Amino acid sequence: MFPTEFTHSLRPHPATPAPVVRSIEVCATWRTDGHLELAWCLRGDMARLLIPEPRTPDCTDGLWEHTCFEAFVGVAGDAAYREFNFSPSAQWASYAFSAYRQREPAIIAFTPPQIVARLSAGRLEIEAIIAPADLPPMAATARLQIALAAVVEAADTIDGCHSYWALQHPAALPDFHHRDGFTLELSTSPPSPA
Repeated sequence: MFPTEFTHSLRPHPATPAPVVRSIEVCATWRTDGHLELAWCLRGDMARLLIPEPRTPDCTDGLWEHTCFEAFVGVAGDAAYREFNFSPSAQWASYAFSAYRQREPAIIAFTPPQIVARLSAGRLEIEAIIAPADLPPMAATARLQIALAAVVEAADTIDGCHSYWALQHPAALPDFHHRDGFTLELSTSPPSPA
């Protein structure tokens, strides 16, 4: 279920202005079943943005080349992290990294996330739910550090066709993997309901 109140705002990278996007708000919460629930709300001129059409939900590489929403999840004090990409098309991708941009072999069988997208006049909402087994080891007992981000593709290229949005941009160029961008923190997962 989409949140009624978003708790954080993403900012465009200074190198990629996005005049057709008014705002992107996000939130991250634990569910009582231990799943991580993420939500994004993009407001802007939808007619001037390229939003992927609905497709069969499956694991697909290269989603970041078009409008998509991303989460990077790590545990405080550990260099390893997970990357999750969610497209409004319902396609998704998940990756494990042992350290900064050091991708682990594809030996982890990720659970397909639950993705719901809603497009209306001036607004795109997307919600994604990640299974506990797909989060970094120790996620249920340690403090999570999360970077929430978005890539937005515009239909016209007057101001550049892609803008890159994040809670914080720690580098001169857009870099969602930079650990200083993992600024949203969640305490340990709530206990399962009795």
